[in-house]
Amino acid sequence: MTELRPLSPIEARVLGTLMEKARTVPDTYPLSLNGVVTGCNQKTSRDPVMSLSDAQAQEALDELRRLGLVIESSGSRVTKYEHNAQRALGVPEQSAVLLGLLMLRGPQTAAELRLNAERWYRFADISSVEGFLNELTERAADKGGPLTRLLPRAPGEREARWVHLLCGLDTIESVAPGAYPASAAGPFDTHSERIARLEAELAALQATVARLCAELGVSPDGPTAPAERATSAG
Repeated sequence: MTELRPLSPIEARVLGTLMEKARTVPDTYPLSLNGVVTGCNQKTSRDPVMSLSDAQAQEALDELRRLGLVIESSGSRVTKYEHNAQRALGVPEQSAVLLGLLMLRGPQTAAELRLNAERWYRFADISSVEGFLNELTERAADKGGPLTRLLPRAPGEREARWVHLLCGLDTIESVAPGAYPASAAGPFDTHSERIARLEAELAALQATVARLCAELGVSPDGPTAPAERATSAG
């Protein structure tokens, strides 16, 4: 196959959206321009969230069609579009699913990819996901070169995340360890930051309890036991 030029972020979002809708809503696929824009601008299952115009989506569709990654459907009053990624890239369905998810949701661990792929394709286990990711990473130059890469593990993270290379190597250089979303925290919240925040909240809570106990004239350790009261009285 001919080596593809790096895609723009908008082209990757449009392609990923077509790949998703082909598997999750086959009854309304292929998509019209309006359907493409709506899918690209979803607030869920998208990282980052985008707000594309019709003109931006149409330009991306035209470019993807020239690259052989999108096919324009004829025969109806409204032009519709479908992806041709799996054939154009020369990858199996499982690999195409993983690439589509990475284009839509950003860097993810193998476990996250398996979970997020549930509506697209059911992988048997995490090892299966890792096997296809490794194949994409080790893809030979005569087949177009690598399409994924494993990022360095971020501080405080238990697992490393994978990223797609369809937008070129330059796009992942800015994804520094710790700069991508943690699975159970805010957008840029690392494990150490979560611990520091919890410790600060605990200290504030303890100070509040101590103040209230002082105002009420009771001990922060709870009511005095009967035996202790008797000893004090004696």
